[in-house]
Amino acid sequence: MLRVTVELWPGGRESARRVIATADIARIRDGALADYEADLHEALLGNIGDTAHVRSYPRWSASVWDLVARCIAAALNGGKEKLPPRPVPPQVSVYISDNRRYVRLREIPEPARTFFRRNIANGSRPLISEDSDPMDRAWAHDWSDFLDGQR
Repeated sequence: MLRVTVELWPGGRESARRVIATADIARIRDGALADYEADLHEALLGNIGDTAHVRSYPRWSASVWDLVARCIAAALNGGKEKLPPRPVPPQVSVYISDNRRYVRLREIPEPARTFFRRNIANGSRPLISEDSDPMDRAWAHDWSDFLDGQR
């Protein structure tokens, strides 16, 4: 079995590294044309999709990265060995109340919402009288900084 591990090194510091995703790729049929299955997992989101299969793969015909890329592509694209369309950046409305700019977390698409919510867990939230759920809001500048990689 192959295990591909994705680590985040904040600021390039190995001492602060943490695993954020893994891919387990198992050979389920031997031979010159082998079959593989792949399971993808993210630390915050759990399993990504169903177990994917790459069938009749010509072993020893390319770099191991070719097999890894095909397995990951199949897992992300419903079993097809091609990449899904490139995702578009999340578009979120910015609201203004009393000159305070904010976003609603419920409008942020996944997986960005989960990552952003974790990122601002200990931060302040805007108090907006028209919106009843204070934990569903965040400052617009925090969202912008998050998207720019500054937060």
